Amino acid sequence: MITLRDIGKQFPGVRALHDVTLAIEPGEVLGLVGENGAGKSTLIKILGGVYPTGSYAGEVLIDGVRQSFRSSRDARRAGVAVVHQELALIPDLSVAENLVLGREPTRFGILDRVRAEAMARDLLAAVLGADADAIDLAAPAGHLGVGLQQILEIARALADDAKVIVLDEPTAALTTHEIDRLFALVRARKAAGTAFIYISHRLEEIAALCDRVAVMRDGELVGIRLGSAAADDLVAMMTGKELGNVHARKASGAALGPAMLEVTGLTVAHPALPSRTVVEDLSFTVHAGEVVALAGAMGSGRTATLSALFGIATSKVSGAIKVAGQPVKLRSPAQAIAAGIALVPEDRKGAGLILGASVADNLALSSLDQLSSWGLVDAAQAEARALSRSRDLCIKVPGLGAEVATLSGGNQQKVVIGKWLEREPRVLLLDEPTRGVDVGAKAEIYKLIEALTARGHAVLIASSDLPEVVRLADRVLVLREGKLAGSLARNEVTQLAIMQLALGTLTDRAAAHVPVLSKESVHEARA
Repeated sequence: MITLRDIGKQFPGVRALHDVTLAIEPGEVLGLVGENGAGKSTLIKILGGVYPTGSYAGEVLIDGVRQSFRSSRDARRAGVAVVHQELALIPDLSVAENLVLGREPTRFGILDRVRAEAMARDLLAAVLGADADAIDLAAPAGHLGVGLQQILEIARALADDAKVIVLDEPTAALTTHEIDRLFALVRARKAAGTAFIYISHRLEEIAALCDRVAVMRDGELVGIRLGSAAADDLVAMMTGKELGNVHARKASGAALGPAMLEVTGLTVAHPALPSRTVVEDLSFTVHAGEVVALAGAMGSGRTATLSALFGIATSKVSGAIKVAGQPVKLRSPAQAIAAGIALVPEDRKGAGLILGASVADNLALSSLDQLSSWGLVDAAQAEARALSRSRDLCIKVPGLGAEVATLSGGNQQKVVIGKWLEREPRVLLLDEPTRGVDVGAKAEIYKLIEALTARGHAVLIASSDLPEVVRLADRVLVLREGKLAGSLARNEVTQLAIMQLALGTLTDRAAAHVPVLSKESVHEARA
């Protein structure tokens, strides 16, 4: 048994954890949920040895024995393995080298590759069974998909004889097939006695996988429920208030305004294979006050479409685009911004923010031309705008001078959106707008999107979150292999209709007659 007893942790001016007691039984999957900033990461860093014994109050016990971790290495030796959302594999080393890292077999002082590959094969067989034979052990680990890379991390943890494996947002970048494989692995290892702590904002995954779920809020453990607990109850515990159904359909809006974005025959070449396309002959219109969603399987062309519309496609783009009725050329972000288009990218940390810069500086990024005179930024005006915008968007931050890297995912996303609102864009492109944010922040972002459309902005989102698409969209364009598979009007949108169009099992005209999706039909559609 793994026990965290009376854990407390202070940072300057912040109480991160207070009197948290939690126990995990062998062969149990314990969900750990809470809004960003609730204390989940701090608790896991204590369990994983990142924060050494003595830097926090309370104690960690394994099988009744008090532990004294000075480092994460000590924690691993004691049987605690943490698989972080940002994977820790070395991409240029081979699969085999990554799997035996830290326990390399040697001969005459150099790596014995034959024994290393045999060890690696045994480790993979333990987690993948016969499927392990399909993995090239000599290939660089970075060439594998994210799902397989996570499997490698779990295999390494099992090699350390881990008693408990912590999975931090493990499905954030996985396909449906990879999620199914991960769940099968967790269930198999659970049956063998391994304990798991499963951290996720996806409450449907908590219900599907976890035996119990621990809920944190403001650094405290507010309760433990069965994994099958109602999502609304968990949300209320996480936030301290009733949010209602986060994914409830919004009410039908007012009449739409004029066409704000008109796309005709958009075609985007494959970046590595110019004779192929990632988007082919795509045409659609987004009106003022309308949310149009691009849905489809991974690789269907959603992100490629948004990239082309913002002038950042890395391959040849053809087709005609109009913004507010005027033809535009979008060969660069500067041209897109000048036309009134803004993009909130999928990778907010890598492409949407300067993590080492302050909140105020990030909010000013898109409007420096408006804040500058003779090459100098009016700092007072920039700070005043940033303060106003942070209040409008309810960005939770200790101060505008704080580094944006210190904010939660939801607040970082609000900063990315906020910087573009300084320009009052005609068209706002949102790529996976709520990926990696907690339930409370997700609800706030949904309200923000609805407020923007009420003010006449045109919004085009690309999302793999089907409940989100159903919740937000006035129309849904379903892509399959870069082509438009079908268009769904608001009264036709269901998860099943989207899935069947994406999989090619439903015609455009038949979509309106599909019933609302049940959990069972989701599983069948995915199978």
